[in-house]
Amino acid sequence: MQADADAQAGQQEAGAQEQRGDAGKSQGGKLETLLAMFERPPGAPGDTINSAVVLVAESLADYHGIKTAVDYFGPIMELNEQRGFKVENEPHAVSIGARKLVRGDFSKARGKVTMRQSSLVMIEKGYIVSFTFVGGSEEEVENLIGNLSFGTRAPMPQVPGK
Repeated sequence: MQADADAQAGQQEAGAQEQRGDAGKSQGGKLETLLAMFERPPGAPGDTINSAVVLVAESLADYHGIKTAVDYFGPIMELNEQRGFKVENEPHAVSIGARKLVRGDFSKARGKVTMRQSSLVMIEKGYIVSFTFVGGSEEEVENLIGNLSFGTRAPMPQVPGK
C-alpha cells in the first residue's frame, strides 16, 4: 500500500504550513488556511503523489524577528528538514506579474517517487502569505505555480450583438 502512504504523505506535506505551530510562532498566534486543494481527496488511494496547493496567511505580529519573506524561510526550512526534505533551491526572489515573492524548492523521496514542494512567500498588509505547491515532478509543480496570478480580473468577453 505504498501508493496510499504516498497519497497521505502528499496531503500531510501540503499542510505543512498548518503544522508549523511552534516553529517561530508566539503563543496564541492564529494561522488561516485560505485555500487547500488536492488532486484527489486526502487519503484516497493512488499511484502518484497527491498534488496539492495550500494558501496560508499568518499574522506577522505572531513571529519574532521576521521582517522579510526570506526570514520566513527559516521556519519553513527547519520544518522541511525535520520531515526529511532536502533543499533543491535556496530561497530566491521571483516575480509573478507585478508581485515580488521569495521561492524555495524542496524534494523528498517517497518510495519509488520523489515528492516536490515549492513554497512562495510574500508579506502583505501585516500578514505572511505562503503558497505551497506539491507535486510528483518539477514540471507538475511548475504547472501549478504557472496558474498563480495577481491583479485584476480579465475583462469578460464581449458577446456579439450586445
